[in-house]
Amino acid sequence: MNSNPTINSINEKIVKCTKCDLCQNRKNAVPGIGNENADIVFIGEAPGRSEDKYGKPFIGSAGKKLDEALKYAGLTREEVYITNIVKCRPPKNRVPSNMKK
Repeated sequence: MNSNPTINSINEKIVKCTKCDLCQNRKNAVPGIGNENADIVFIGEAPGRSEDKYGKPFIGSAGKKLDEALKYAGLTREEVYITNIVKCRPPKNRVPSNMKK
């Protein structure tokens, strides 16, 4: 029996998470999306305004650049996994800091 959590179960926990102060100002937590078995993973720093609004990573200006790079490489978002280290937007897009554990 496999006791490792699935990406979906982790993402469900992410959208409900209240373990740090960032949850107080977010509209949406931003879990990862894409192919959970992908060989290629893109990891950003933290969600921006658009990502916070829609709950999806890399959909703002950085997402447009990522889409161009994927197209140039002959890939689609469905073939890769896209996420951020920090799952909630820091206020005023500040650099994420160490949070209480």
